[in-house]
Amino acid sequence: MSKEKALAYAAERRDEQLAALIDFLRIPSISTQPERAEDVRKAADWLAAHMREAGIENVEVIPTGRHPLVYGDWLKAGDGAPTVLVYGHYDVQPPDPLELWNSPPFEPVVKDDFIYARGAADDKGQVHIHVKVAEAFLGSVGEMPCNVKYIFEGEEESGGESLSQYVAENQEKLAADVVLVSDSHILSPEQPSLVYGLRGNVYYQMNITGPDHDLHSGSYGGVVDNPLNVVGHLIAKLKDENGKVLIPGFYDKVREISDEERALLAVKPYGEETLLAETGAPAAWGEPEFTLNERIGARPTLDVHGIIGGYTGRGGKTVLPSTVHIKLSMRLVPDQDPAEIQAAFKAYIEEIMPPTMTYEIIGERGAPAVVVDLSIPAVEAAKTAYGTVFGREPIFVRGGGSIPVVSDFKQHLGLETILMGFGLPDDRIHSPNERFYLGNYYKGIETVIHFLDELGEG
Repeated sequence: MSKEKALAYAAERRDEQLAALIDFLRIPSISTQPERAEDVRKAADWLAAHMREAGIENVEVIPTGRHPLVYGDWLKAGDGAPTVLVYGHYDVQPPDPLELWNSPPFEPVVKDDFIYARGAADDKGQVHIHVKVAEAFLGSVGEMPCNVKYIFEGEEESGGESLSQYVAENQEKLAADVVLVSDSHILSPEQPSLVYGLRGNVYYQMNITGPDHDLHSGSYGGVVDNPLNVVGHLIAKLKDENGKVLIPGFYDKVREISDEERALLAVKPYGEETLLAETGAPAAWGEPEFTLNERIGARPTLDVHGIIGGYTGRGGKTVLPSTVHIKLSMRLVPDQDPAEIQAAFKAYIEEIMPPTMTYEIIGERGAPAVVVDLSIPAVEAAKTAYGTVFGREPIFVRGGGSIPVVSDFKQHLGLETILMGFGLPDDRIHSPNERFYLGNYYKGIETVIHFLDELGEG
């Protein structure tokens, strides 16, 4: 009965839910930009206030060395009831390039059942689902079927070190039976999917310096090496034309894809036509011996994300730049150790870097890949909840992205994570015109209500 009352309560308040989400999305909580620190704090305070209004208890905004965490709980379901730890992040990516947005990124617009704004799908909209689920239960029947703890961070888009440290140091406070995360997408508005694996990640910036100042290319071209030319040679030595990474030892511990998992991954209806429609790319690319689904979630990668250096303004300026910066990352799969990959990368760069350059490598923390145990009760509860609301059981997929804190939950709390997302593949997260389908926002509230009820009943 409590589930039905919670569902009815939520269904009757969709206008209020949307209005609150719009307010949340207006806050430019860009964690990577120091000048936005006050806005990040404002978003944390906003979230904490709305959690309290929903009936969540012991809500606190926790200061860290950078951006605050937001914690809350409701622990009155009894000792025999399971405890769910809900995680999400309220910080967002920078909106650049602004000129490519059809509407201002922090002035939310609703059009054709989508809400457009930075953070709409990643991850404010999905965080907001969990606040409204608590409100639906506590506002209708005054209780939830499970004990629930909430931990939301404000720097997922800029490293997440503060939460990683907090999880390691607060194991008793965050103790639970399972983690619930909504920071991913399903296949379509009609077909839910359950992510059971995430790739790990390591990220670097390399600063490569040749001469100690910019040089005239006519006077010094051919006798002083050009850092930009060196960068081109380095990138060519990092991976081949089919995407195979050339770092010695890179694949030594890559877990092979079993026949059973190949069959599981093949269920997802994803071919080249879908890929090209999503991306606008002219053709698919990658390791030819693996399917697209296998390349996305079960194979490691190396990608260059940016090259900074030289003259890029209008007209010509014939210089050999003094310094060039490269930003790159590697996505890792099960059994690849981030520390070992970092060591192999640095050793290889030392080997292939010409003596004409000096360099430094600045590395952010790495995170290992995660694969969820599909036999736990929470997986069955998630499967049932998705099936009830969407009318179709979810397809199991491995995600290509990384949520580093998921490995922290596993390492420090010993917990499996249910990745129950409600975004769509074409939500344009991290890009201009990010959006969130409102049908999925409302169905997300319903699905999490069913999930908590199923888990509590089990």
